Amino acid sequence: MKDTLVIVNPASAGGQTGRRWPDVAGRLRAAGLDFDVAPTSCPGDAEQLARQALRDGRSLVVAAGGDGTINEVANGFFEAGEPIATGACLGVLPMGTGGDLRRTLGHPLELEGAAAVLREGRARTIDTGRITCTGFTGGTVVRHFLNIADAGIGGEVVDRVNRGRRLVSGEVTFLLASIRTLLTWRNRPMRVVIDGRARELVAQQVVVANCRFFGGGMCVAPKAVPHDGLFDVVVAGDLGAWENVRGLRRIREGTHLDAGNPKLSHALAERVEISSTQPTRVDADGEQPGVLPALFEVQPGSLRVVCP
Repeated sequence: MKDTLVIVNPASAGGQTGRRWPDVAGRLRAAGLDFDVAPTSCPGDAEQLARQALRDGRSLVVAAGGDGTINEVANGFFEAGEPIATGACLGVLPMGTGGDLRRTLGHPLELEGAAAVLREGRARTIDTGRITCTGFTGGTVVRHFLNIADAGIGGEVVDRVNRGRRLVSGEVTFLLASIRTLLTWRNRPMRVVIDGRARELVAQQVVVANCRFFGGGMCVAPKAVPHDGLFDVVVAGDLGAWENVRGLRRIREGTHLDAGNPKLSHALAERVEISSTQPTRVDADGEQPGVLPALFEVQPGSLRVVCP
């Protein structure tokens, strides 16, 4: 058994990861990376494979796929809502549609560069988020996220992306899904409690960010730092369709919070509670654990990730 296990999601990037994997594996090994491979076969498989890898004593568990695959593998580092006591690290091999986590952490897309990062094994300790929400069929769901979670329109965009065809790039896929969703979306009444401070409003979405990017490269939380023990919370209020279309460029550039729009606000927090009287999806790293009400809690320094 090798110290490194690469968990591959063949279905990521619309199936391109599976088609590319034989060539990718060969190039990684040629670049000096020694590893075993575990392909996934169904949703949730990556989490179980990662948890078993940690039980087997692997020192590096690599997620090969998109942000959703990385999220599943990262969830395998937790059990009963808490980090598993291990010195193992999460590795990232970005091959999916969105690629938003790697934008903050700096992981290269070029395979030989990615292999070098994994081979050198420089670990960085980052925060994670824990979500407690209502499952789609009822009951309570607990999930963890590395990058960004949100409640509101983001969940609808992700649902559209996951059900549709992947286009030429993740950026284009998410952009078109965002525009189509904006045409039919209706903002929701929400109650938002940020570190005990309650606010009731009509909102497009509430973003709870550990890192900076979501939606295929939109810099929604430009000030977010993944190791400061705090979430960056961006609340988008009752924005209209035209305001959204005009604001897409600013969000992609990360300048939307500088525009003085009173419908946008930013706060730092350790704990965020969101509820609504209307059904509202919750999104976490491109996955959808359930619906509101939801509680988001930061878990400082709870995961070691191999980074450049």
